[in-house]
Amino acid sequence: MKHFSKWFIGAFVGATIATSCVDEIKFGDSFLEKAPGVAVTQDTIFGKADYARRFLWNTYSKLYYGLATNWNTIDGKMNTGMFEALSDCWHSHNSWDGLNRKYYSGSYKASDEDDADDSRFGYTKENCWVAIRAAWLFIENVGRVPDMEDAEKTRLAAEAKVIIASRYFDLFRHLGGLPILEKSYDVAAAYELPRGTVEETVNFMVRLLDEATVVLPWDLENDGESNWQGRFTKAAAMGLKCKVLLFAASPLFNDSQPYCNEEPQDAVTNHQVWYGAYKPELWTQCLTACEDFFSELNTRGHYGLIQPSGSSVDAYRAAFNTAYFIRQDNTELLISTRIIGKYNWDWWYYWGDWVGNGGYTPTEEYMEMFPMADGSPFSWGDATVASNPFFTNNDYSKPIRDPRLYETILVNGAKYSGRAVELWLGGRENVSSTEKETGIYATGFGLYKFYKEGKSSLAGNYLEWPYLRLSEMYLIYAEALLKNNRLSDAIDQVDKVRARVGLKGLAEVNPTENLKTDANALMEEILRERACELGLEDVRLFDMVRNKRADLFQAPLHGLKIQRADGGSGSWSDKNASVRGDFPTKFTYTKFELTNKSRSWWTNFSPRWYLSAFPPSEVNKNYGLTQNPGWK
Repeated sequence: MKHFSKWFIGAFVGATIATSCVDEIKFGDSFLEKAPGVAVTQDTIFGKADYARRFLWNTYSKLYYGLATNWNTIDGKMNTGMFEALSDCWHSHNSWDGLNRKYYSGSYKASDEDDADDSRFGYTKENCWVAIRAAWLFIENVGRVPDMEDAEKTRLAAEAKVIIASRYFDLFRHLGGLPILEKSYDVAAAYELPRGTVEETVNFMVRLLDEATVVLPWDLENDGESNWQGRFTKAAAMGLKCKVLLFAASPLFNDSQPYCNEEPQDAVTNHQVWYGAYKPELWTQCLTACEDFFSELNTRGHYGLIQPSGSSVDAYRAAFNTAYFIRQDNTELLISTRIIGKYNWDWWYYWGDWVGNGGYTPTEEYMEMFPMADGSPFSWGDATVASNPFFTNNDYSKPIRDPRLYETILVNGAKYSGRAVELWLGGRENVSSTEKETGIYATGFGLYKFYKEGKSSLAGNYLEWPYLRLSEMYLIYAEALLKNNRLSDAIDQVDKVRARVGLKGLAEVNPTENLKTDANALMEEILRERACELGLEDVRLFDMVRNKRADLFQAPLHGLKIQRADGGSGSWSDKNASVRGDFPTKFTYTKFELTNKSRSWWTNFSPRWYLSAFPPSEVNKNYGLTQNPGWK
């Protein structure tokens, strides 16, 4: 019998059982006490309700968190890189991150999954299997906890099933079909666990989520939500099911042809990287899951988009900011994770430094995706807009674009630390007097989302990772409706998200696009809307991947060179207030092609990049794992 990898079998011994060595996660504002500092066994953990709960809370702490927060394999991500910098919306100018070393250079290879820690998402290195095995151990043993009510045992086991499904999904979107683990495994035994098909993997995740849905409460209101936010609910399980089915129904897996015909082709032949044919019923399943979710929402309430307190841009921005940034009493977050208690202060210190190294610079293409304040498309062809693309007369109190732009991207003239930011060449931020593609403002823009006004503005906060928000659910629903030929209904769902920030309806502001009859045009609008609403939330790259958008991967990206055109030069805000005069009102904006650490994909893209490679050492153990197409 072949051996399933020892890193999995031994994971419980090395990490999960040692709860006395790990700080539990925090729900809301309450800290859980540490487990006793003694040798811990299964009998210890499941001999007392309090210890069993701590064990599950510790398993929660191994859920996915998207921001790079420390120097280690898991929290450092791609050596400080993020997935979205592989998309067309963001670009990294940090020469030593995995993005530049492995992906922009085109040098990534399968052996990197064994030899390096800066690949996209390591099959054995992301705490996925540790969390999955711990969750199965909890499910298998919680029944013998003597001082816990049966109802709580059932509920906590259901939460563990959602943990398993979420960690499977984290792997699935990078790798495709996976070995199906239906239980925990003993350290001493040997097992043969072949790689499952895409269909088997999806059905496994969906089954776990359906089983959890029957048990879990819809929300946490009766539990004292402020202390328990972060726990899985029925709404979370139902929402994650929709997200899983959206990915599964998309062309990457659901098409008449496999995404890649490069050798090896075993995974293609075995249907481990596609369904083997186009199956329209997959879109029907996704739509049904969405309809079930929103039917439950309409009946039970509680969750809703964070709404603005008024109709001002500041009110729209505040509502949008709260939706992704604040956990406490947030009715929009369905699933969120956070870093807390692990590294004390250093998560924001490192995150701030890595942003400062230019690791997450927005592209000009991304800026263009955000519409005007009324929702109409942005266009450089409008002379008035071209001369002032962000504010009227460059007055930050008079923004002219989608409020989400200013909460996502730092643009020239935006309010920053009580003044206007200077992103022109020679300005206080973009200090170079010549075109310069390095650093935090290398593209003529800066990161604002998750960063605000620098790391000092983040001190004392615990950044949420919005794994799934209600706004994404509306957009998933819209896409499922579109794929089921209900275009008008799809537009209605998108418009609910746009209305939160004061934008008019899609069809109203795009009268020449025929969005109610042109499915392709509407799909582009949905993808654009997802990019604007869910920026840097692990959405854009996977939208490009699941839709097999080689055209977007191959398209060269641009920055925006900004120069003063008012007769002045250099910085404005560093000058003496009595002599500097009014803030500059005239600039020229010129697109330039990014060449600093340009991406090999722009000239030599292969669809093998859609999915990552499995570690060759795992494939060579012969327990049934096949390599993805194109990777050897």
